[in-house]
Amino acid sequence: MFKKKKKMDIISQLQEQVNSIAAITFNAFGTLQRDAPPVQLSPNYPEPPTAAAAAAAATATTAATDADPTAAFPEQPKQLSADLVKAAKQFDALVAALPLSEGGEEAQLKRIAELQVENDVVGQELQKQLEAAEKELKQVQELFGQAADNCLNMKKPE
Repeated sequence: MFKKKKKMDIISQLQEQVNSIAAITFNAFGTLQRDAPPVQLSPNYPEPPTAAAAAAAATATTAATDADPTAAFPEQPKQLSADLVKAAKQFDALVAALPLSEGGEEAQLKRIAELQVENDVVGQELQKQLEAAEKELKQVQELFGQAADNCLNMKKPE
């Protein structure tokens, strides 16, 4: 039902589909606003020009328009709706493809606690490695400083 992209995980595919739905919606609203025929807002206002009169006026001002842009308007909402429904169905298929959590909320909380403990252990180990690396760096810097001093003073290394 949906295209699986080889190098994208399911979350990335979901995000891409959300972006696609947003783009379709944005384009649908823009198209409907642009192409909708004029409608009289109130009996107090004059009748809006007909589509043919508007097209004639547009043709008179710009020779680039050969066809009436509102001629296909009745079909546009149907097509835009179909595109949006198709994108929503693809999104639903992606959501259905997500792995189910096993054991419910209690099992998830237990797994989170285990991962936090594991993270703390790894963090402590990394901190020890960082301290050892900083100590070694300090020793190397001292030795480099001594070597530089010896070179500058033309002394032989001890």
